[in-house]
Amino acid sequence: MSDDPTHVREFFGARAADWDTRFPDDGPAYAAAVGDLGLRPGDAVLDAGCGTGRALPPLRAAVGPSGTVLGADLTPEMIERAVSAGRGGEEGGTLLLADVGRLPVRDGALDAVFGAGLISHLAEPVADLRELARVVRPGGRLALFHPIGRAALAARHGRQITPDDLRAEPRLRPLLAEAGWRLVSYVDEDTRFLALAVRED
Repeated sequence: MSDDPTHVREFFGARAADWDTRFPDDGPAYAAAVGDLGLRPGDAVLDAGCGTGRALPPLRAAVGPSGTVLGADLTPEMIERAVSAGRGGEEGGTLLLADVGRLPVRDGALDAVFGAGLISHLAEPVADLRELARVVRPGGRLALFHPIGRAALAARHGRQITPDDLRAEPRLRPLLAEAGWRLVSYVDEDTRFLALAVRED
């Protein structure tokens, strides 16, 4: 299920212009998932694979003006859409054109990472999740989110869910553990997918 960076850029670059209009009702689901991440005012958080930045305003609201919000995405067109939607700067976060597998962020600088629809697009899932662990302090948190669950997403694409899906709990738990994360909560319902993990010491 993993994806190479060139394919990811091509796929999302071609869809960036109308991405938000294709999924206009996802805002409350994003806000609820951000709420479950347990951020506090003053925290530093990264939206990994931020796309058009739909998570950035709720992340900003959670950490407040004293917090730090970063949005990183591999696709220039997605970053451009985030900017044009007003989700950069004070309303959202600082936007970085960057591969989440090689982040320009120092070790342990962040309190949490939010990743919407991220894991199936990682080129090297263990190495990339390890990179996310590197930039988070011990005890920091990771949320892997999608506004609909695995079965609903597969049905949307005319597919069946399979046991080798990286988001399946039996696959995801050891994958996260190998990368330095401990899975603490797992929800896979028609209306949302949310896996929460804690950065191990």
